[in-house]
Amino acid sequence: MWVPLHAVCLRSQRVCRRSVAAAVSQCFRHRDASVSHFSHSAGLSAQTCKALVYRTHGDPSRVVQLEGVELPSLGAKDVLVKVLAAPINPSDINMIQGTYAILPDLPAVGGNEGVAQVVEVGSQVKSLKTGDWVIPKDAGLGTWRTQAVLPEEDVISVPNDIPLVSAATLGVNPCTAFRMLSDFEDLKPGDSVIQNAANSGVGQAVIQIAAARGINTINVIRDRPEFTELSDKLKAIGASHVIKEEALRKHEIKELFKTCPKPKLALNGVGGKSATELLRHLQIGGSMVTYGGMSKQPVTVPVSALIFKDVKVRGFWVTQWKRDHSHDGRAFRAMLDELCSLIKQGKLTAPACTEVGLQQYHAALDTAMQPFISTKQVLVM
Repeated sequence: MWVPLHAVCLRSQRVCRRSVAAAVSQCFRHRDASVSHFSHSAGLSAQTCKALVYRTHGDPSRVVQLEGVELPSLGAKDVLVKVLAAPINPSDINMIQGTYAILPDLPAVGGNEGVAQVVEVGSQVKSLKTGDWVIPKDAGLGTWRTQAVLPEEDVISVPNDIPLVSAATLGVNPCTAFRMLSDFEDLKPGDSVIQNAANSGVGQAVIQIAAARGINTINVIRDRPEFTELSDKLKAIGASHVIKEEALRKHEIKELFKTCPKPKLALNGVGGKSATELLRHLQIGGSMVTYGGMSKQPVTVPVSALIFKDVKVRGFWVTQWKRDHSHDGRAFRAMLDELCSLIKQGKLTAPACTEVGLQQYHAALDTAMQPFISTKQVLVM
């Protein structure tokens, strides 16, 4: 959480980042009807904030409620922040539903991503100052709230002269795209990447980061009435080619490869037959990286792709990458610096967003859960 009471648990291992069950129990035995006593320290102040809280897993429109939450007093190594904006991502919805890989202890504040401004710093805080913008270093901070008292080590600064929605949506999709383009194949200018779900938040970030590096992207999207409009939109942000899924099985893909090299890297956010088709077009020795499974179908790898093309089939989860590199923040810092530089140069923009006030959270949650939505819902505090 942004008041990190409800530690994220790895359910498969039953391991929590912080042991707080006793504290939660004690707080809620003494809570009144309107104020929840979320805390990461023993001393509570009278100051409260508004937060979107859920006490049980289920349908977000039913279990999420806007409540007053008490803020703890500021510790020597803490910062008081005002949350500026926080998106609603699929992982947020899955956490509330209880279906995500990591789940917070309950009750919990929703939201894993967002941007906040430092309002006050503790006496021993060294890396942050009043006025700085910060984003979470890890999932589970509970960003759907107006204020929070956080340990300095739980957040990292970003420039406060980039667009608000770019900062609020920086920590998940652009970081996922950046790492997949950097960590699996040695891509050079002129090389190619193929991806499905190309109009997703990750897909749009892949297009833009790849374009900035001189890398071709072959972007696969499902057929739809507005295909031409969407294709033009993706090409406007740097897509080299935009094709329909069925084109992967037709002669036109062979024509495309007469002018564009076969891809070294395939990025799969769909699964099922779509992933299998991506594999067929990889170069010998290429990699397919799966980061999502929107079709909810397994990835099937043809035997011929393994034997005759020696393809590599990998997975990626940005949360795990952040945890693997938490002991040394230099890689995370360098990635954010490069992404923010692209934003300032106008080479990386946020996906289409709809800004919604915190009070309108019911409508925002309902919209975020609709299939095929074209804009990301962002809560503005």
